Parts: sequence; C-alpha cells; structure tokens
Amino acid sequence: MSKISVLLVDDHDILRKGIKAILEKESDITVVGEASDGIDAVKQAEAKKPDLVLMDISMPLLNGLQATIRIKHALPDTKIIILSRHRTREYVYKALKAGASGYLIKKSAFTDLISAIQAVCQNKRYLSPDVSELLIDGFLGSHKSVGDLSAGDELTDREQEILQLIAEGMSTNDIANHLHISLNTVATHRTHIMNKLDIHTTAKLIRYAIENGIIE
Repeated sequence: MSKISVLLVDDHDILRKGIKAILEKESDITVVGEASDGIDAVKQAEAKKPDLVLMDISMPLLNGLQATIRIKHALPDTKIIILSRHRTREYVYKALKAGASGYLIKKSAFTDLISAIQAVCQNKRYLSPDVSELLIDGFLGSHKSVGDLSAGDELTDREQEILQLIAEGMSTNDIANHLHISLNTVATHRTHIMNKLDIHTTAKLIRYAIENGIIE
C-alpha cells in the first residue's frame, strides 16, 4: 500500500518541525514538502501533487483559506486539513466552504493529527472535538448558519488577496508589482473592497484583517 504524501504548510518553523516529527514516526505517511506562506504552498502543491495538505490559516502573502481554494481548484482530489488557533464557527464554515475536509485546533493538533489524516484520506470529514461541540451548540442555538457569514465573503478571491497585502503594509505600487497588474487595477480593487466592507480608511482595513484572522 502506498504511503500518504503530505505537504506541510505553516509559517512557524517550530510548529512545522514538531508536526513533521510526529508524521515521520508513521510508517504509512511521508512528508513531501514544507511551505511557510500561501503562495509557496500553492506552487509546491501543484508541483508535488500531495495526497493531503496540512494548512495553516494565518500566513503572509496569501492566507490559508485562499491557498486552499486555489489548490482545490487545481487538484480537486487533494485533501486539505486546516490547522488553526481560531475556535469560531465562522472560521470553520469558511474553511469547509473553501474545500477543506478537516479543521484542527492547533493546541490539540498533536493528539488528533493522525486520526484526522486517516479520516480525510477515507473521504470523511474531521473536526477537532471542541470544534464539533461548538458547531452543535450553534446549530441548536440561534447562531449563524453556514449561509450567513461575514461581509468579507462577498469579496472576490482577488479582492481578498489584495486586502491581505494592504493589511501587510504593501503600497499600491508594491501590490501591482507583486501581482503583475496595473496601478489602476489595484486602486479599483481597493475601492471595491472598501465599499463592500463599508470601511474607508487603511487603518480600519488593517483592524478588520486582524479581527478576521487574515493577518496576525
């Protein structure tokens, strides 16, 4: 039986090394690559075509949710498990909507990781136990449904990418060079982002990005 190939994506070196050490103890799992940002994660996934990607959410250049969308578009058979410190219904819904098959809270990742990998590779979903309880509580209560998410979900993939770059401190010129688009195109996207979010200063955009886990 062939080994499960895993791409490990997290911008914290220590956490990456710890998870890699756990995976390398398993005879049926092999780590085929590591990435520390979403852009590199997409490139490595497309090149190595892993069976599974362990994906952090909050990363520079491109966050884990956007990277998940791109990888699933290019490699629909690749499974993705989100690793996150965020324990909220909204983040779980967004991860599942992006195409993830699992959602692990980082504090419990070391104990639940192997079970999660085995489950999603059998075409099942896996959620950390405390996340499952959170979703059940939300279902039984009067909380948000999957279809009732934040205004940020109205942003296009490109707008979400530009929002992250703005929040990381990139200038309009830097963003244009990074994405290989014109200054006018960046300015247009910026205007659309502000109108959709009803936010009209860079400082408030940054605060929105932090509060929604787009940047740390």
